[in-house]
Amino acid sequence: MKIYLDASFMVSLYSLDVHSVAAGEALRLASISDTLLTSTFGELEVVNALRLRLFRKQASAAQIHLALKAFDKDLKAGVFDVVALPLDAFGRARKLALETTARLGTRTGDLLHVSTALELRVDRFYSFDTQQRTLAQSLNLMLND
Repeated sequence: MKIYLDASFMVSLYSLDVHSVAAGEALRLASISDTLLTSTFGELEVVNALRLRLFRKQASAAQIHLALKAFDKDLKAGVFDVVALPLDAFGRARKLALETTARLGTRTGDLLHVSTALELRVDRFYSFDTQQRTLAQSLNLMLND
C-alpha cells in the first residue's frame, strides 16, 4: 500500500502537538511493506513548519534542533520516500483549483499535495489539515482517522 504523508502529519511526528499521538498510532498500524511517501514540497514544508514553531515560541530551539535532526536521520535512512513533484501534478492542481477552490476554499499547497498524491496513485492520504482533508475526501482519497 502507498501512503502519502503531508507536512501537517509529518510535523506531528517530530514535534509534540495535539495530533502527535494519532500520527504515531497511524504509522504503528501501517504495514512494514507499506510505502510512506512525501514530496520535495512536503519536505520543505516540514522544515519550515518546524522553524515556524520556534518563531511562534511553540517550541524551544533545542526541541526544534532535535526534531530536525530526527527528521533528517529518517530521510537518510529511507523511512520515507521523498519524490519530486510530478510535472503532471501542476496541471492537475490547476484543474482542481478551477473545480474546487471557490467551493472549498482550497489553498495552493493543498492542491499540490493532493494532486501529487493522485498522480502517485496512493492508496491513502495522511493529513491533519482540515482543508486538505476536505479536498482529498471530495476526490475519494482514503484518509487517516
